Amino acid sequence: MTRHPHLGFGIGLRTGHFSALLEGGTRADWLEAISENFMIPGGRPLHVLERVRRDKMLVLHGVSLSIGGSDPLDPSYLRALRALADRFAPAWVSDHLCWTRHDAHQLHDLLPLPWTEEALAHLVPRIAQVQDVLARRLVLENVSSYLAFDGDLTEWEFLAELTRRADCDVLLDVNNVYVSARNHGFDPRRYVDAIPPKRVAQIHLAGHSDHGTHLLDTHDAPVADAVWELYRYTIERLGPVSTLVEWDGDVPALEVVEAEAARARDVAAAAVQAAHTRRDGVAAA
Repeated sequence: MTRHPHLGFGIGLRTGHFSALLEGGTRADWLEAISENFMIPGGRPLHVLERVRRDKMLVLHGVSLSIGGSDPLDPSYLRALRALADRFAPAWVSDHLCWTRHDAHQLHDLLPLPWTEEALAHLVPRIAQVQDVLARRLVLENVSSYLAFDGDLTEWEFLAELTRRADCDVLLDVNNVYVSARNHGFDPRRYVDAIPPKRVAQIHLAGHSDHGTHLLDTHDAPVADAVWELYRYTIERLGPVSTLVEWDGDVPALEVVEAEAARARDVAAAAVQAAHTRRDGVAAA
């Protein structure tokens, strides 16, 4: 149902795994690299990225574009990102639907937006600017949130409308959907149902921590059972989508992260089969 290539099941490229990757590669199908870590003139990170790219498909994932911010987009950042993308030919380039910078100061956090018509009008030309510089369609990830704004739309309505107006695509972070749903009291399936399937380029899975009154997106643990269930539902609805497991804190050995990606493969295969069985049953009826 998606218009994007199905890369399979990937993992994030993390510094602690560099040696293992250089020595033996990875069983994962593809890797996602944090763009800013490689927007440099040289050094070991670029050497590792070159070696990895010989054998595996790559996606670039940014954390500081600040597409929703009020500061002008940084032209030097965009040029460096374009150069990196041209050099490594990723399947796509993604960042976050948020703001990270104010008054030229990088805040190093993924801060949420209000879901309003004003925000939509602000975002659309900024996304067009990025896509013009990159000569690629931008893929934007939903972030987790811990407070709610008064807005004209729900988050899922906003995201669906943004993709239509800006002609951009979605990195659907299923863990973030679940975390925000628990924090704000909505049904995460409503969120998934609202996203146009053809716009979903990729899915993220990750671990979170439960603080009783709220969940926190920490990426420092295995994927929770409830998130696996939501992922199963998502694949049943969307069909096969390139899926990546993020693990950023307390990062374990490479084989542990690879095992989470392998579990995603199994869950997705079962979900696709369940969707086919259900459709066949409806057709027979």
